[in-house]
Amino acid sequence: MTQRALDSSGEQTPGSSRPAMIDAGAELDPVHPVDLPPSGHRATGLTTAEVAERVARGEVNDVPVRSSRSLTEIVRANVFTRFNLIIGVLWVIMLFVAPIQDSLFGFVIVANTGIGIIQEWRAKRTLDSLAVIGEAKPTVRRDGVAAEVSTHEIVLGDVIELGPGDKVVVDGTVAEADSLEVDESLLTGEADPVLKRPGDPVMSGSFVVAGGGAFTATKVGREAYAAQLAEEASRFTLVHSELRSGISTILKYVTWMMVPTAIGLIISQLVVKDNNFKDSVARTVGGIVPMIPEGLVLLTSVAFAIGVVRLGRKQCLVQELPAIEGLARVDVVCLDKTGTLTEGGMDITEVRPLNGSDETYVHQVLRSLGSSDPRPNASLQAIIDAYPAGGDGKAAWTVTEAMPFSSARKYSGAAFTETDGTSSAWLLGAPDVLLPEGDPTLDEIEHLNEQGLRVLLLARVPSGELDAPDAAEGDVPTALVVLEQRLRPDAAETLKYFAQQNVATKVISGDNAVSVGAVAGKLGLAGAENTLDARRMPTDPDEMATAMEQNAVFGRVTPQQKRDMVAALQSRGHTVAMTGDGVNDVLALKDADIGVSMGSGSEATRAVAQIVLLNNSFATLPSVVAEGRRVIGNITRVATLFLTKTVYSVLLAILVVCSQVEYPFLPRHLTLLATLTIGVPAFFLALAPNKERAQPHFVRRVMRYAIPSGVIAAAATFTTYLIARHHYSGPGALEAETSAATLTLFLVAMWVLAIIARPYTWWRIGLVAAMGLGFLIVLVVPWLQDFFALKLVGTTLPWTAVGIAVAAAALLELSWRWVGRRFGA
Repeated sequence: MTQRALDSSGEQTPGSSRPAMIDAGAELDPVHPVDLPPSGHRATGLTTAEVAERVARGEVNDVPVRSSRSLTEIVRANVFTRFNLIIGVLWVIMLFVAPIQDSLFGFVIVANTGIGIIQEWRAKRTLDSLAVIGEAKPTVRRDGVAAEVSTHEIVLGDVIELGPGDKVVVDGTVAEADSLEVDESLLTGEADPVLKRPGDPVMSGSFVVAGGGAFTATKVGREAYAAQLAEEASRFTLVHSELRSGISTILKYVTWMMVPTAIGLIISQLVVKDNNFKDSVARTVGGIVPMIPEGLVLLTSVAFAIGVVRLGRKQCLVQELPAIEGLARVDVVCLDKTGTLTEGGMDITEVRPLNGSDETYVHQVLRSLGSSDPRPNASLQAIIDAYPAGGDGKAAWTVTEAMPFSSARKYSGAAFTETDGTSSAWLLGAPDVLLPEGDPTLDEIEHLNEQGLRVLLLARVPSGELDAPDAAEGDVPTALVVLEQRLRPDAAETLKYFAQQNVATKVISGDNAVSVGAVAGKLGLAGAENTLDARRMPTDPDEMATAMEQNAVFGRVTPQQKRDMVAALQSRGHTVAMTGDGVNDVLALKDADIGVSMGSGSEATRAVAQIVLLNNSFATLPSVVAEGRRVIGNITRVATLFLTKTVYSVLLAILVVCSQVEYPFLPRHLTLLATLTIGVPAFFLALAPNKERAQPHFVRRVMRYAIPSGVIAAAATFTTYLIARHHYSGPGALEAETSAATLTLFLVAMWVLAIIARPYTWWRIGLVAAMGLGFLIVLVVPWLQDFFALKLVGTTLPWTAVGIAVAAAALLELSWRWVGRRFGA
């Protein structure tokens, strides 16, 4: 039943509510019970002294809501890793048995870990500052005055006001209700809103879809029903990161390969070969360390962190880091028209009386309707602006019953006692919902819709319950209210961007489909003429998916239908992003692969979205997509570099064990190679611009290139090493053999880098050239030769090493091109 509106004294009209009571399921503090206001009285809330007393007792909503990991967690995550442990042990061993240059890999790991901590700390600070900006602040009554406070400042017994879109932040009991409808679907799975009356319980995690009221907090902090959701920053879903799960899979396989290979190498170098013990240990460690792609996880974290910082500068709050990656994979974007393609406000362009209605009387009805709702939506606000109470010297009529707008109903209503004492009841909403099919007025409305105008019907209805299912039956059309929507100036450019990137755009709205299509057409949306009224949408999921793929604009969509539409697209393998700002978007935002909310949107939408555009600019989305593509594309590139090294390191170790020879490299050699061919260039490549569309199957795509590259590099290097072993003899033979093998491996690794750096730009060419120059300097500067134990002896073997590297480079080109043609990658 519809709740009667409050009269001017703040009390409810008689018969409008039942006695307030505590629900049996709502457990109150047995020592400090919460006092609810008597039925029919406006709750004034706690006094300042009572708040201070409750804070002192610890009865405060102290659930920590964090937008990111704490500094301690960041340090722990970056320092205490499986591979850091392995490398740390090997580093300590090398500090005791070898010169300091063979321990350089340890210092590199320390530097990498430090970089990871600093970058994630920067990202945390950005997230925390943005979270404060975007934090929802409930309105709490204290000392009889309503004021906004932070969620963590709420105490037991606080009276918290509710309006459309507000999230219930703690458990409580309804103290006041004015047609209060609460959606509990995020907690119970039930899609239908629940009408709440004084005395009914409300649970944290639910949100208001219509009406308003207030409730008294009965459970706060970790005792609240949805405290675990609050502790996770209201993240009801977690975004799947193919990038991170793919890297975890790779590291798992690397560990499996590394353990038996390392054991075989240790046995080979320490038992089978009767050499100097310290030198054998050094070469064993030199074979194990490069198997570990230790920088890959670091660069992934750094790339995500820097992406967060970059987007933060554009007032984009990324509530879940993998959401950057997810939006880059999106191939369908579902947009809510209002607040996304159009700005929030609207303007009345015309009021057309129908059936001979008096225009002055119609204006008075609209003026009274505007005064009937304390929380008007955008349409009603436009009416209030055009016909304010007191305008033309006329006051609004007395409200006897009010029904706020509902996305499910598509209309609002109110009943009045007019100036002359007569009673009247009115509905204001979608004409095609309030009028029967075939009504001649609909033709006139269709013409207006085709111009992109929004049309509301004002209809008089018989006295009775406004919220009854048959309330619109027998209504008398009285006037058409024509509204013009303000287009976002940046919307057209954003839609054009998505079209260029082959991302399908679907406009889903509760408004008339023809009107929405006209608006989309003005903005240049491809396929805007393909509109579908959601009331004729098939219910079969497969048929719905077909309809979604064939049409671009959908009107008269209910909140549940939005959710079903997202699911239908996902069933066809699409990655779906959903944008919105109203409570009618919450369910679809939650179920979409990526939910994007406007900063000015309702508290509920911001809570379930993974990305919040704090500047309310739809034009920020391309930046998020571009940032995601940069992260995915670049990490795919550098992952190939790291895993090529892992593959050739494992194969070299296996070849050494099978051939029963000394491992060709000391740790210092591979530290130098890894720094010049992977570490430094990977850092720049991971942060470079990249507009390539994200491709699925990260692990397969990386390994298709890394395995043949690693095999070719290992074969070329070991071939050079074996030739050198037959060519050199004497005391310095091992150093000469190592130097020749190092030259081959460096040149092959440089060619892999040169392939990955494509397409070339001036800075990419400069980067590759600088790495080559760095190695050349090591070869020609005497003290660097001694430091890295690299000295090319003679001319025959060095040129042989170069020749083998050239042949390997040719094989690399052929293999990469074959993989590209074979798999289309």
